[in-house]
Formats: sequence, structure tokens, C-alpha cells
Amino acid sequence: MRRGSASIAANPVLIGAATTLVVIVAVFLAYNANSGLPFVPTYELKARVPNAANLVKGNDVRIGGTRVGAVTDITPVTDDETGAVTAELTLKLETTVKPLPVDSTVLIRPRSALGLKYVEITKGTSSQGFQDGATVPLTNARPEPVEIDQVLSTFDEKTRAASQSNLNEFGDAFAGRGPDLNLAIEELNPLLVNLVPVMQNLSDPDTRLGRFVTALGRTSAIVAPAAETQAELFGNLDVTFRAFANVARPFLQDSISGGPPALDQAIKDFPQQRPFLANSTALFRELRPGVRALSTSAPDLADALEVGTPTLKRSVAFNESLKPAFEALERFADDPLVSLGVRDLNSTVTILNPTIAHLTPVQTVCNYVSLWFRNVSSLLSVGDNHGTSQRFIIIATPQGPNNEGGPSSAPANGGVPGQQDNYLHSNPYPNTASPGQPKECEAGNEPFLVGRQVIGNVPGTQPATTEKTKPVR
Repeated sequence: MRRGSASIAANPVLIGAATTLVVIVAVFLAYNANSGLPFVPTYELKARVPNAANLVKGNDVRIGGTRVGAVTDITPVTDDETGAVTAELTLKLETTVKPLPVDSTVLIRPRSALGLKYVEITKGTSSQGFQDGATVPLTNARPEPVEIDQVLSTFDEKTRAASQSNLNEFGDAFAGRGPDLNLAIEELNPLLVNLVPVMQNLSDPDTRLGRFVTALGRTSAIVAPAAETQAELFGNLDVTFRAFANVARPFLQDSISGGPPALDQAIKDFPQQRPFLANSTALFRELRPGVRALSTSAPDLADALEVGTPTLKRSVAFNESLKPAFEALERFADDPLVSLGVRDLNSTVTILNPTIAHLTPVQTVCNYVSLWFRNVSSLLSVGDNHGTSQRFIIIATPQGPNNEGGPSSAPANGGVPGQQDNYLHSNPYPNTASPGQPKECEAGNEPFLVGRQVIGNVPGTQPATTEKTKPVR
């Protein structure tokens, strides 16, 4: 009888030993995974960086977002000449990136907001590469990284306190006002619908809005000396409004409550009244001869008014009969057409885009709007013999051909030997750094060129800044 050979699978000791060996190998491979698998060839480089803060051994090395290796060592290095201390990183890379071009750059970047970092390598285009074990010089560590704490440190203590105050105040302002905000958003629909023709009129070149804004700027410059008087005016207004507070309810409140319906009705009625007013103007123009003869026909007109009075009284009943028709018209006007409103809003924004893009630099770059409001507030200047109203002076223009003091056939351009003043200087549309214009704030910065005519912007580029305004506290 043959004796059967013992099976390895039937021996529990051998099975346990094999299992233990597999577990040990797996743990060893997992522990050394960040440093690369054993017996796998690698490409090792050293890299100098200004600062290796928060970088630890085992952090990734990436090229184009793909992991190509790991950091195996971090060593501080002191420069022999300057004494500056930098960090030297030992990088174990995959052989697929060998050789790394010598103009490649090294940058330590944050991997998350929690402080985890990695080394990013941007491959260069040089035909020469670093040999295995070479050192990437400090000049290749660029650009200089920006840390999160550096970003946060840009906000000083006053800015942080102001931001906290803003959040608290805005929170208090919106707290418990949800229904009011919803109602305000709902009421914006008729406002935007009615805003379309207004914006169309403003965007029409015939309105000459640009000249209007320029004239306002000049007006603001004229009334600038009245700032203190205007400030006193606002102080006096505060006293006046405090007095109004005693009668705000119910008298002023009722007046304000009745204002929107009255304005809505006026918006509906005024366009229909335009033809009537135009015809009335023509009628009264034609009636002028008859008015002169009214003294003789006044008794007959008085009799006519007496006869017409009963007829006018009967018109009250006629108006009452029209009331259901107008109520039906009001319900029709208040019907929310959401889709139409959205399309109209889109049209409004589309129409406003070019205008806003052109006017935005007027404030964001040149600060003209704030200066205008500041200067308008100073309309009332220090008083003189004529009171505290807007001051004026008479300016005598230079004498000469085509001078500005009377009718002329051409813009003033000298014309008198030795005369250096009879030259027209006019700039109705100064540059405000708007699209298509030079980046300059012409108004208020242009020099006065003596002895030559200047119409339009002065040659050359003026500064793109104006006087800064401070918030009123």
C-alpha cells in the first residue's frame, strides 16, 4: 500500500506563515508608497527654494497637475556669501520626466486651505536637462508664492472692523423685513416697464446727455466755494425734518400714501393730454385778437356760462358711469405678465449696457460724479452784499476778430499782432477714460495753452486721476 504525500494546503502552519509573509510585504509596500516602490528606478534631483514652510516629507511633486514623484528630504542651507538661509528639497521623480529641462521652474503651492502643500514643476523648453542627482538652482524657484496669511494680512485692523460693522448693520437692516423686500421686488416690475421709454429718450443723441453732464461738471466747479454754506443748509434741514416728525402721522403719511396713486394716474393721463395741450396752445394763439375784444363781449360770455353751468353739473353723473370702465382698466394694467416683464428687463439691460460701459469710468476712474455732488452741495456760498444765493461775475472776453463777446464768423484765433489772449479754448466733450478714449481725465487736468486756439481735448495725455472725495460722516 502506497503512502500518500502530505499537501501544503492541508498544513495550517505553512498557511499561517504564508499569510503573515503576504501581510508584512503589503504593509512594507504601503509604508514606502510615498517614497516609491522598491526595485523601481527613480530620477533624483535636489531643488533650492526660498522657503519650505508647511512642506513635509512625502508631499507630492506634480507636473501639469499629475503626480510624478515625492519629496524625500528637506534640509536648511546657508548661503556662504549672503548668510541667507534657504531650503534644499530632495525630489524622487519618475524616470519618465528625465531629463528635466534646465529652464524649468519650481514652485511650492497650497493644496488646500488647511495648509497642505505640494511642489509644482513647470517644464521648460531647453534642450539641456538636469542629470540624475543635480541641483536645481534658487533662481529657478519662481514666481514667488503668495501665502493665504499674506492675502488676509492685506486687510488692516480698521478694514476688518469696518467689515464686521457692515455685516452687522446689513444683518440688522434686513432682519424681519422679508415681506417688505418681496413687495419692493414686485413693485420693480412696473418701474422697469416704464423705465424703457425713459432710457430710450436718454440714449437718443438728440438729448445731448453728454453736454448736459459736462455742463453739470462746470456748474459744480463754479459752486465749489459754497460747500460750507451747503453743509449748514443740511444741518438746518435736519432741524426742519425734526419739526415735521411731530406731524408725520397721520398728515404727512397720508400725503405720501396718496402720492404714488396720483403719480400713476398722471403717468397714464399726461401722454393723452399732450395733443390737447398742443391744440390748446395753438387755440390761444389764435384767440389773442378775440381776447382783445373781450371787454365788449364779456356780458354775452357771462350769459353763456350761466347756461352751461347746469350742463357741467350733469357731467358728474357721466363721470360716475365711467368709473367701472376705469376700474376694469386698472385691473388690466395690474395683471402681472411675468414673461413680458422679463423680456422687457432684458431689453432694458441690453440698451443700458453701452451707456453704462461708457459712463462707468466717469466715476470709477475720474470720480466726476462724486465731485459733482460735492460741488452741487456747495451751491450756496459765503454771503455777499446780494445775499447767499448763487454768486456770479461778469467776465469780459478778449477783444479781437471773432472774439467771444459777440457774433463771429469763425472761432477766435488771434488776428491782432501782439495779442495773446484772443484765442478760443473750448472742450465740450473731454476724455473720461471711457471705451475708445485715452486713459485720462481731461476735465480739470488740461493745461491752458497760451497763444493758440484749442477746440476739443488738449494734445497729450493728461493724468487719469482727479481730486479724491471723502465720505460725509
